[in-house]
Amino acid sequence: MRIHINDPLDKQATERLKSVPGVELTSEHLEKEELLKIMPEIEVLIVRSATKVTADIIEAGTKLKIIGRAGTGLDNIDVKAAEAKGIKVINTPGANSISVAELTIGLMIACSRHIARGTIDLKNGKWTKKELEGHELFGRTVGIIGFGNIGREVAKRLLAFDMKILAYDPFVKETDMNVKMVDLDTLYKESDYITIHVPLTPETKNLINKETFSKMKDGVIIINAARGGIIDEAALYEALVNGKVYAAGLDVFEVEPPTDELRQKLLALPNVVATPHIGASTFEAQERVGMLLVERLIKEIA
Repeated sequence: MRIHINDPLDKQATERLKSVPGVELTSEHLEKEELLKIMPEIEVLIVRSATKVTADIIEAGTKLKIIGRAGTGLDNIDVKAAEAKGIKVINTPGANSISVAELTIGLMIACSRHIARGTIDLKNGKWTKKELEGHELFGRTVGIIGFGNIGREVAKRLLAFDMKILAYDPFVKETDMNVKMVDLDTLYKESDYITIHVPLTPETKNLINKETFSKMKDGVIIINAARGGIIDEAALYEALVNGKVYAAGLDVFEVEPPTDELRQKLLALPNVVATPHIGASTFEAQERVGMLLVERLIKEIA
């Protein structure tokens, strides 16, 4: 069976896949035109988030049986096109939840305590102590949009900060945690922090926008380590400039890398802390994600 890994996979997971009898494995990131050339020979395609598995790539895969996504979410795969051809799509939800949750907490603290700006100022020879008064997390209210694997891991950690936690999820009505399930308007109205943990879908596209910002507290802190496109970034820029939003911690962007004019203006703001989509980029998460995907693939092809 010909398997192609188009985005980097954990070394142990790759070796495990190589050891399976009858597997012919290639591992190399190919841009779309080159990937299209080899698709007619591929039976299993493995990707992470960098490769966009579009309808034409799927159509070119005349022998394609399985698409494996090493990670959470399937927004970079045309699932409908795959289903139409009878191609199975599998991923690894939950395997990177702890890493994303920990980064979320890091972004919250960094936004609250001006960690990035303080670091840059010191490296530039500036002592801006008086300008960098921040906020404690203790006793404040955080709203979690999306209460799946990652949202729950975030909540577990924020409970240790003695925060009041609100959560919204259309698929979760109650929880065994010390978390209050609320509607979105209540979450917007009462939260000092809002953190997003939902997939990018037509329903969540620009979920946070100019109208929803108007419902939020003045000085709210926004965190997005989920997917770019869930926040209207033009509206976020405006809200950061006019002070409606105190700070934003962003790991994801609608355009990645964020080299266009809007994203560059956003990144230039002193109250924006940003990372290059590294939510799942820990050694531990990549090992879990890779091994889980490989074990699932082995069961499928056995």
